[in-house]
Amino acid sequence: MAVMARVRDFLREEQWTFAQHELPALPGSPGSPDHPTRRRIAYGLIGVLLGLTAGFGNALITANTTTLQGALGLDPAEIAWLPTVYVMTNVSINLLMIKFRQEFGLRPFAIIFLALYVIVTFAHLFVRDFSSAVLVRAAGGMAGAPISSLALYYLMQSFPAKWRLRAVVVGIGVPQCATPMARLFSPDLLAMSQWRTLYLFELGLAAMSLAAVIALRLPPTNRVKAFEPLDFVTFVLFAGSMALFAAVLGLGRLEWWTQANWIGWAMIAAIPMLAAALLIESGRANPLLNTRWLASADILRFTIVTIMARIVLAEQTTGAVGLLTVLGQNNDQLVPFFLILTLATVAGVAASAITLNIEKLAHPIMLAVGLVAIAAFIDSHSTSLTRAPQLYATQGLIAFAGAFFLGPALLFGMTRALAAGSGHIISFIALFGIINSMGGLGGAALLGTYQVVREKANSAALVQGVDVTDPIVTQRIQAGASGVGRVVGDPSLRSAEGAALLSQSATREANVLAYNDVFRLVALLAALTFLYLLFLLVRRAIRARRGVAA
Repeated sequence: MAVMARVRDFLREEQWTFAQHELPALPGSPGSPDHPTRRRIAYGLIGVLLGLTAGFGNALITANTTTLQGALGLDPAEIAWLPTVYVMTNVSINLLMIKFRQEFGLRPFAIIFLALYVIVTFAHLFVRDFSSAVLVRAAGGMAGAPISSLALYYLMQSFPAKWRLRAVVVGIGVPQCATPMARLFSPDLLAMSQWRTLYLFELGLAAMSLAAVIALRLPPTNRVKAFEPLDFVTFVLFAGSMALFAAVLGLGRLEWWTQANWIGWAMIAAIPMLAAALLIESGRANPLLNTRWLASADILRFTIVTIMARIVLAEQTTGAVGLLTVLGQNNDQLVPFFLILTLATVAGVAASAITLNIEKLAHPIMLAVGLVAIAAFIDSHSTSLTRAPQLYATQGLIAFAGAFFLGPALLFGMTRALAAGSGHIISFIALFGIINSMGGLGGAALLGTYQVVREKANSAALVQGVDVTDPIVTQRIQAGASGVGRVVGDPSLRSAEGAALLSQSATREANVLAYNDVFRLVALLAALTFLYLLFLLVRRAIRARRGVAA
């Protein structure tokens, strides 16, 4: 009993007397008192630490799937389950986390879930096979979901009240910096002690985050009775459907959409579960998901534009990195490349916060997709001689655009949610998390599938033009054969090796052409999104002028 009482005292929120302007804006969010400068700096540093911890949660695994595949003895489809299952459990958990904060307060929320994340990350060190790796990553996705919210709250405390919206932009942008940083740090981490060092690094970040949150608390929040029994029914149905959709998007292009039977069964189960969840929510007085508001024209337009932006931004991880990998470059050789991407991402977050204009939130999104369209079109002229230095400028531009658009996109939807009423915040946060997570998976699935299809088409076209009676083809085969002449004595075997080398060259060229097709597709999608946003802005301006004239 004494131990339980001490635990309750440890988790209890502080007593804090707020001035009227310092009160929490919403139940579950911290108050906004005026802090001394040293405390603001501390809040800012902790917010950055939490943001990077949240971002590294899946970035380290995604950046090193090849190494983990060899260490755990998995095939490409099995290793793809590790980042996918993290998203499966992470994508919907915020539906419950928001209400947990509202009912139990910020202090229990922060300490309980950070402690769970530390425990789960520690369990990664004991992974031995595929099943244990998947279970641990699934638990990590659930335990790590609240960390991004904590990072946002800590960074908001570090900014003055007049810059609070800029703090939101920084808070949502810091986790994005972890993706290029993961590839930047991975070679050194792997050199220390192979794949376990990745988990040790993640464990160290999690432990530091827990210690920092214990040392410096957030101001307390207003607590209300939040949970209702139907919340859990909706959550099970909705989270189950989102997890199945995530599994299909993450594995479909590897096991191939029409070849794996489980993909069809997953879709058959996911669609009715989603429909049942939305049907339940549409009839509730206090819904977890406000379906009518989510179906409004403004939110639907926001959803379409943001999904398109996430798809085209997948060009960097799926297109550029894939092209460089096909051309024989790995993380060890790409350290300067990822350093530039990291600096460009940081610059994008800073520029987004500095130039923020709450009246013109659509403009940064339009600028970002426009930059992606230009950069992707330039990249579509790559050849088999292209290396990372030729992509520094264009990929740096895309990294900048990816960080530049995210904060304004969040604030665009948040302002609409607040205008509709504070009860819509949960619906919007769920929508935004799903768009980002599922949009990223969907973008990788779309571009990866298109690359495979185009590679097969290009390969067939190239092979069709190869005729062994052609003197140039014969010369290429003989050149390849002479390259292995010192180790292969049989003339027929040398000729076979020469033909195999020519086939490898044709496959490489087909892949390069396929990635160029991917870049052109990205440029087209980004240009269409840009034009759609321009149309919406022009239409709004015309309506405003007509209103003034009337």
